[in-house]
Amino acid sequence: MTATTPDTPDATAHVIAINDDVVTLRLDDPEAGRWIKNEVVHLCLPPDPGMERTHLEAEVLRVRGADADAQVYEDTAGVGIGDPVIQSGEQLAVTLGPGLLGQVYDGLQNPLPRLEAIGGRFLQRGLDVPALDRQQRWSFEATVRSGDRVVAGDGLGSVQEGRFAHRIFVPFGWAGRFTVSWVQAGSVNLDAVIARLRDENGREHPVTLAQRWPVRRPLTATLQAGGRTQRTYPDTPLTTSLRLIDTFFPIAKGGTACIPGPFGAGKTVLQNLISRYSDVDIVIVVACGERAGEVVETINEFPQLADPRTGGTLMDRTIIICNTSSMPVAAREASIHTGITLGEYYRQMGYDVLLIADSTSRWAQAMRETSGRLEEIPGEEAFPAYLESSIRQLYERAGVVRTPAGDTGSLTLIGTVSPAGGNFEEPVTQGTLNTVKTFLGLSYDRAYRRFYPAVDPLISWSRYRDQLDPWFRREMGGDWRHRVERLQQLLRDGDDIQRMMQVTGEEGISDADFLTQQQATLVDRVYLQQDAFDPVDVSTPLARQKAMLELLDHVVAMRGPFADKAAIRATFTRLTDLFHNLNGTASDSDAYRQYRDRIEALASGKPDAAQTPAPGPDDSDSDSESDGG
Repeated sequence: MTATTPDTPDATAHVIAINDDVVTLRLDDPEAGRWIKNEVVHLCLPPDPGMERTHLEAEVLRVRGADADAQVYEDTAGVGIGDPVIQSGEQLAVTLGPGLLGQVYDGLQNPLPRLEAIGGRFLQRGLDVPALDRQQRWSFEATVRSGDRVVAGDGLGSVQEGRFAHRIFVPFGWAGRFTVSWVQAGSVNLDAVIARLRDENGREHPVTLAQRWPVRRPLTATLQAGGRTQRTYPDTPLTTSLRLIDTFFPIAKGGTACIPGPFGAGKTVLQNLISRYSDVDIVIVVACGERAGEVVETINEFPQLADPRTGGTLMDRTIIICNTSSMPVAAREASIHTGITLGEYYRQMGYDVLLIADSTSRWAQAMRETSGRLEEIPGEEAFPAYLESSIRQLYERAGVVRTPAGDTGSLTLIGTVSPAGGNFEEPVTQGTLNTVKTFLGLSYDRAYRRFYPAVDPLISWSRYRDQLDPWFRREMGGDWRHRVERLQQLLRDGDDIQRMMQVTGEEGISDADFLTQQQATLVDRVYLQQDAFDPVDVSTPLARQKAMLELLDHVVAMRGPFADKAAIRATFTRLTDLFHNLNGTASDSDAYRQYRDRIEALASGKPDAAQTPAPGPDDSDSDSESDGG
């Protein structure tokens, strides 16, 4: 059976079976053609209403001689047996070049605003829209001259993309050494030739501002093999300004972390604040399968959020890639690979990049559906047997690299997980925990009690503590780690006593145990928790964290004397109120110093510790103890 028709002269295969979004294809001439795994093909359908043609993009997943199974990235309604198929000969790839920042893409790097402008709110299938504006002009400044020798990954120059210098590289996939035969600075668009490189055989190759790269292949793979890029050991923490993370469960810059938790535990708020306040240059948010309402909220909020680093909007240095749960499953699976590839690209320029994937559970469910349609042998809970290796392959693309230019760039990957019913024993959560080095477990119980962030300090952990210890000793003091470990042990002891009190009541424990429980509660309420709506408390710089932890460590070290449990409770209730007010007060204000003095006085047992200071110029009505901060 031949698939070639007058309208599709380039067709080399045809459809022989359809199973939802997985189709089986067969070559028209097995002797003349062949399949390539992960190759992109196009299914040619009769045109949909209002369109000149309808070509559906698909990716080859499995090759079986002349037949191949492919997942289609769009709705397969109307696909029929015998429909012609055009092979591209290329793997699924993204366009890399200036103009990526501030964009909102789907999982295949189609710009959603432009798709909406063409087809309306309900996206039409088969639309082929360039990922970048081909007509926008950029001012290219060359850093090489004619006669210079270059290889893949070397910089040829740069253009200014917002506040970032966007480097233009020799295409990463080119092999061998090249000589710059011609280079031209000036105002150019993406399709204009900015340089010509002559290979060792004397052939010239044009270079433009943009290039393509397959999403399932690490961008640094070729560069590392040639010794042009080296992966280095992450030795600096990612500062998020969230006290619980920075102090107790640090994430290395260029490291990996996961945030599993049940529905309603605050994953979205937590990841938005991490992306907003972390000390990174570029933020990439991948919404792979979340509900459409949450994705729309993210798209609408980010352009309105003020960027604390630049004063502009957060969207100026953000890329959003979204495939909601109502979009095709196959595109959802591809979206996270697209996001990581864009992150690797900016890392290669020497920037610190943060990628947040929400949620990897939906991504894994997309793999499960595709695996089932391929009739593969299922693993636990019907997930594919290769689930854990796929998770590892994703997170291994994070890291710190030293570029050919001598700069250091990082890609930090934080994935949220949405286990059904908050069950952390399910395969996706367990596979992720076996891969990442920081685990921030969200608790529905803490979220129900309005704790933010609702990260449970008793189950969470970080394997970066030893790795980052030299940095913390140098920047935060030699006793920093001992303080943190002391407070963590206090939290565990306090939890044990609290469980005992639930059985015996306060009368069943000693005053010393009750004091320990009150101290642990103080640490939890005033340090682990932050007010996401308070302009001061929402973000705590490391210097303030250090000062606050030293003060808190001094307070919880006091042992009395206390007359009875009522006196202990009264003292720690007062301390909690003072700490809450301290958290909401600017560090350089008189009110901050007054609250700090009162806390120190109360911890020392001075009789005037409870006196209320006169309001200073930086005090506000919300700073009274009665409202608890």
